[in-house]
Amino acid sequence: MASGVTVSDVCKTTYEEIKKDKKHRYVIFFIRDEKQIDVETVGDRNSEYDQFLDDIQKCGPGECRYGLFDFEYMHQCQGTSESSKKQKLFLMSWCPDTAKVKKKMLYSSSFDALKKSLVGVQKYIQATDLSEASREAVEEKLRATDRQ
Repeated sequence: MASGVTVSDVCKTTYEEIKKDKKHRYVIFFIRDEKQIDVETVGDRNSEYDQFLDDIQKCGPGECRYGLFDFEYMHQCQGTSESSKKQKLFLMSWCPDTAKVKKKMLYSSSFDALKKSLVGVQKYIQATDLSEASREAVEEKLRATDRQ
């Protein structure tokens, strides 16, 4: 179900700055006036994952957000002793259980529009609480897509 919400050009530009230019570590998106997805916060390239979690929640327990993060971790291929650094972009839909139903419906129905405009995201994650959004939970989901 589409919501009719559009994605602003600044969302696409900021995404490209993260994906290609590695200018930022993350970006938090929100829906402005139930009409357009826009950029709320951009995280510095040396920002940590905890800062991303703080920013995605700072709108309060009754609000939803989207977050894109350039996640880095070490990966060891089977049969080798060397580890390599992996980078994966993931897009998170943050809709806490405490958010109003109308807000959750708007964000879940608009997620596809954002997904389609941000080409090249490796993983989509839906989180309703911190256990689903934790660094460990996200890393586990991203590692599941690695080749062994």
